Amino acid sequence: MDLKEKIIEAEKRIRPYLRETPLEYSYALNKMTGSEVYLKLENIQITGSFKARGALNKVLSLRYSNARIVTASTGNHGLGVANALALVKKEGIIYLPKNASPAKVEAIGMRGVPVEFYGDNCEETEQYVRKLSESTNQVYISPYNDEDVMAGQGSIGVELLRQLPDLDAVFISVGGGGLIAGIASYLKAVNPKIEVVACLPENAPVMYECIKAGKIMEVAEKPTLSDATAGGIEAGSITFEVCQKYVDTYITVSEEEIVDSMKLVMKHHHLIIEGSAGVAVASLLKAKDQYKGKKVVVVICGGNVSEAVLKRLICE
Repeated sequence: MDLKEKIIEAEKRIRPYLRETPLEYSYALNKMTGSEVYLKLENIQITGSFKARGALNKVLSLRYSNARIVTASTGNHGLGVANALALVKKEGIIYLPKNASPAKVEAIGMRGVPVEFYGDNCEETEQYVRKLSESTNQVYISPYNDEDVMAGQGSIGVELLRQLPDLDAVFISVGGGGLIAGIASYLKAVNPKIEVVACLPENAPVMYECIKAGKIMEVAEKPTLSDATAGGIEAGSITFEVCQKYVDTYITVSEEEIVDSMKLVMKHHHLIIEGSAGVAVASLLKAKDQYKGKKVVVVICGGNVSEAVLKRLICE
């Protein structure tokens, strides 16, 4: 079964449990860019993030296994796995870096799944948990480096072509690459003319720098409001080759541009979005002259914002 077919199967498998999120027309962004702009509202997905899709597809594929499931996450993937475990009544542990968003930690805890902390960033956490799973015969679910997870994220592409069959371009935030790899694999298989735009914070442009170098490597990072896209890419990640093959354009944006975009969506759409979603909106605004007159989708990948960030958006 090729990846397109796996994505179609994933969409069918997770459909009874998740929402088909709305595609909302943005009058504000239309006016600001001259494009016909739509927002794919994954911030109102169950768990508040697209990560619910890939995690659920993977856990459902393991539902008849007796093995304990473990994962590592900055928060949204962990929340997605916790939600999936609760649905199928399986045991597991979510490992988080010590600096994980308090809002995401609290949300995971509400699902009744144990949480443990290790490492100062998601890459350290991932490496530790992967080794732990190998030595204890537990099943490790990668946030991005897993074909079932990637196929689950690709279900967004299936929905997009149902909702807007003649779209021209899609803006997608990128961390480890599971989201963009899944969506791009489906869209390009159906219509290779659709432009796939990768959106990254200037402070953490890991996939972009790896693509430029032609290999996965360590990339220096600075703190970013887009915590969901921060962190390195593990060696041999399947998402890297998919990005090489299907991503057409890369755009990086500043922290100021991310904040401004989060505020813009809150003002005009009355929606709270996370920094990673702000990255995609900011990328469209930065490159707006190239997309005038085109039908553009911006994937609003999540809405799990801490109180501290929310206060910053409202008060500054």
